[in-house]
Amino acid sequence: MKHFNNIYFMGIGGIGMSALARYFLHEKKMVAGYDRTETPLTQALEAEGAEVCYKDGVEHIPSTYRFVNSTLVVYTPAVPEDHPQMKYFRQGGFKMEKRSQMLGHLSEGKYVMAVAGTHGKTTTSTLIAWLNQSVGAGGNAFLGGISKNFESNLVLGEGDRLAVEADEFDRSFLRLKPDVAVITSVAADHLDIYGTYEAVVEAFGQFAALIKQGGALVLKQGVDIPLPEGIDIWRYSYDLAESDFYATNIKLCEGGYYDFDVVTPDGVIEGCHLGIPGWVNVENAVAAVASMWCAAKRRGEALDLDLLRKGLREYQGVKRRFEFYVNTPRQVYMDDYAHHPEELEATITSVRKMFPGRKLTAVFQPHLYTRTRDLYREFAAALSHADEVVLVPIYPAREEPIEGVGSEMIAELVDAPTSICERENLAQMLGEADTDVVVSFGAGNIDAYCGAIAAELEKKA
Repeated sequence: MKHFNNIYFMGIGGIGMSALARYFLHEKKMVAGYDRTETPLTQALEAEGAEVCYKDGVEHIPSTYRFVNSTLVVYTPAVPEDHPQMKYFRQGGFKMEKRSQMLGHLSEGKYVMAVAGTHGKTTTSTLIAWLNQSVGAGGNAFLGGISKNFESNLVLGEGDRLAVEADEFDRSFLRLKPDVAVITSVAADHLDIYGTYEAVVEAFGQFAALIKQGGALVLKQGVDIPLPEGIDIWRYSYDLAESDFYATNIKLCEGGYYDFDVVTPDGVIEGCHLGIPGWVNVENAVAAVASMWCAAKRRGEALDLDLLRKGLREYQGVKRRFEFYVNTPRQVYMDDYAHHPEELEATITSVRKMFPGRKLTAVFQPHLYTRTRDLYREFAAALSHADEVVLVPIYPAREEPIEGVGSEMIAELVDAPTSICERENLAQMLGEADTDVVVSFGAGNIDAYCGAIAAELEKKA
């Protein structure tokens, strides 16, 4: 890769792709790329020195990046193969690598701490990256969200540790060889790629088998996948005593925050407090602590528990994960990336515990036609835990519409008052409605309207 001075990203505005783009900008490479729409992420990349084009035609590729011997193309499967620029690079014989391949290259020679799972991986991997800094281990991180502590999805630091989110989409995580891996969940997701839940389970088993000999797997209690030999296998949970790592003495504090102790095989880490709210994040914290414990044990290092506790307390979370916009006794508004039924149910349950007895309105934008088609019953069941539901039309991402598949499929099965609203009308509708606690969900573009929604709800706060 060293002889390529120009790096062109197909899908540069993706959260994972933008982290790689930032890395190569840091390495003084020439960076450019294509994305379909302008976003705060692409604007930030442009401000940092990248060239970004938003039109499909080959003529919009900057001339510097049209030389096959000096340009490396990094792409995401979210960009279709028949895209004009993709076809140009393919037919032109350019060196092309998936994002996952590139991440695999960059992880060589590092002590890799990877987090996989159909949900929970972004918060957990970001927390591991922050704890590495907090305890003095340092290192780098490629993250699947914008860390509020680092204000970036890329962390560059001294030390050989690399925290990385291992994405199961398109089997991308099979490019990594972790030293310690966390698997937070295995659910029926990305069935447009895998076909069956059994194939998803098999892929996670393959990922576990890639853990280096003598390494460790931190596995959520209850997750059943094929387990490899030659590694340490540890189970974790929120509060199940049969696990190797779990929380105990859990106390709910004002605002939905928690005090707790963490039980480890070596003893109890007392006096922990997580800097972000939600019971599900306590479980994510247990997984992160377990990963830190495994890394210290493997490398023969002492884990400074005071610095660990300080890191947990100072952790600020990830943008679009339990992100508060309004939080008063009269009105709450938060936004969350949840886009799978299990994520929705976990987050709604957490919000219920944070604000007991208050009316909860869930606003949900389904992501992908295939995911909606396969899981609409499960989405309806999860959303039924809210008092009121507002659905937004499906965000298609890379997909073409599927006849008969729409948000209406979910609405018909939700066991709570439900309406469907266009995204651009959400702010006005919620401003006029009788609301108390409002949470918006989705992995599409619903977040573009969070500011407008917050402005309307603040009037009632």
